[in-house]
Amino acid sequence: MERASAAQEKFSAFSQSQVDAVVDACAEAATAAGEALARLAVEETGYGNVPDKILKNRLASVYVHRAIRGMRTVGILREDREKGIVEVAAPVGVVAAVIPSTNPTSTAIYKTLISLKACNAIVLSPHPSASRCICETARVLERAALRAGAPEGLIVCLDHPTMQGTQELMRQRGVGVILATGGTGLVRAAYGSGKPAYGVGPGNVPAYIERTADVRKAVADILAGKTFDYGTICSSEQAIVADEAVRELALEECRQQGAYFLSAEEIRRLGDLVIMAGSFAPNPKIVGRPATMIAEMAGIAVPPATRVLIAKLEGVGREHPLSAEKLSPILAFYSAANTAAAIDLCTRLLRFGGLGHTISIHSQNEAVVREFGAAVPAFRICVNTSAVHGSIGYSTNLFPAMTLGCGAPGGNITSDNIGPQHLMNTKRIAWESRPVEHRTIPADQRMAAAAPAPSEARAVTAAAAASAGAAVPDRQMIARIVERVFTARGIPRGAAAESAPPDAAKPLAETVPVPRGAREAAPAAPSPTKPPENAAPEIYVTGFVSENDVRSAITRREKIFIGPKTIVTPSARDLASDHEVFIETQSAPSPARRE
Repeated sequence: MERASAAQEKFSAFSQSQVDAVVDACAEAATAAGEALARLAVEETGYGNVPDKILKNRLASVYVHRAIRGMRTVGILREDREKGIVEVAAPVGVVAAVIPSTNPTSTAIYKTLISLKACNAIVLSPHPSASRCICETARVLERAALRAGAPEGLIVCLDHPTMQGTQELMRQRGVGVILATGGTGLVRAAYGSGKPAYGVGPGNVPAYIERTADVRKAVADILAGKTFDYGTICSSEQAIVADEAVRELALEECRQQGAYFLSAEEIRRLGDLVIMAGSFAPNPKIVGRPATMIAEMAGIAVPPATRVLIAKLEGVGREHPLSAEKLSPILAFYSAANTAAAIDLCTRLLRFGGLGHTISIHSQNEAVVREFGAAVPAFRICVNTSAVHGSIGYSTNLFPAMTLGCGAPGGNITSDNIGPQHLMNTKRIAWESRPVEHRTIPADQRMAAAAPAPSEARAVTAAAAASAGAAVPDRQMIARIVERVFTARGIPRGAAAESAPPDAAKPLAETVPVPRGAREAAPAAPSPTKPPENAAPEIYVTGFVSENDVRSAITRREKIFIGPKTIVTPSARDLASDHEVFIETQSAPSPARRE
């Protein structure tokens, strides 16, 4: 991890053309070594066959490379001048790549190319039973990268892999993201490492032959997918679901194209061999082996030309072991009365072990294809082609990939075929497109807030003096203001005060709130004339109160008059309630200054 982190820091300064030169060199070297690596993989693991392993290696080194070659992964990715947004690439750092034994060399090539393309370093953790061929693949790629100018340590492989070593790798601080391909336990460990991870779920792929299908081609596609590298790819077909209208024709085509149909007793014996009782996972001894070898292991005599073993089943679930994922050239066979029944059956098969992964349909009816694709819980719906070749982007225009996301139903973070775009982050530089409202406080209010707070004894007189516009209040001005307030409140003065009710004797600070907007209500200059006995001071009843209004009133030690039609924001009401700012009246908002 330390070596990879140091190399990635240097690699992150490479230009797009320099990164592409490294990726081109790795792809070229992997293509040249494709056959030798395929032979080494079959020799070490015993899984699959050399011709198909060569094709898988070529998919990784040629098809993947072709798909990513023109992709921008360094610097500015996109620029939208109309919206004012510029997107900039940012690598994740170091990719921890867990490599399976079923597709060892092809997955190592594929993960290395997409990691380097996104300007990352990669540390490969091989499955222990395939460490030799995976490490050799890493050496081929590393030598090519160094020749192209890459820093040393950009491609690293664990020479002595263990489960503990893999788990430790996934927890390393320098890991930016984990690419986990393997069993359910390993994928869960990746997700539980505390690091971002792309894991893949199992596949239990149904293939539906609808009544309008070209049945001969449909069967040929299904058997081609099922026998490709002896079923080691997780998107290989696991069950045929034939429409009742073409059931017999489909069965005959299967026989003609090399299928052997098992008896009830043979189904039981094969089920006991293929699926391990405790874990209900495929027995490693039969994974990626030819049909004839598996039949011999189960004590079943089959013709030498047998390509696949087919079990006609009536149900789905643990009581029917061969209805699960088998990773070998074994198929279940079902029939369905119509499309609706087929959708239901295919959904049950996917829920039994392949949610979100892949499914195929063979049909000439586009409306049925669309209905089927929208209804089934799979994220790759391959139409009129092998599910294997279609899902990995060999026979379709899907992004070529050996890591196929299963989305939320399959417990994965994405439903995509994983590429360089998943191994980098995107910065976004965004310009203002809509002006922001600026709510400013008037200069006199800012100065009042900044001035030293008056003492409690001078609070009312200072506020009243400010409202009258006087710089320094004198006794006559204070007397006139007090007189006006007493008159408005009906507070008796002089001899009448002796017989006044107790409320009239309250201190002035408790009985005389200073109204908000008093400056506008007060006369411009002091008047020597005594106001009329019944004259009331002008008050301003606001039409709208925000939290900022309340805070300003608190700062200035003012009250705010509100009426039945005043709109008060919830935050303003809460704040005002805590500080007793509001004075409720029955007046409508003042027309001269309605907000």
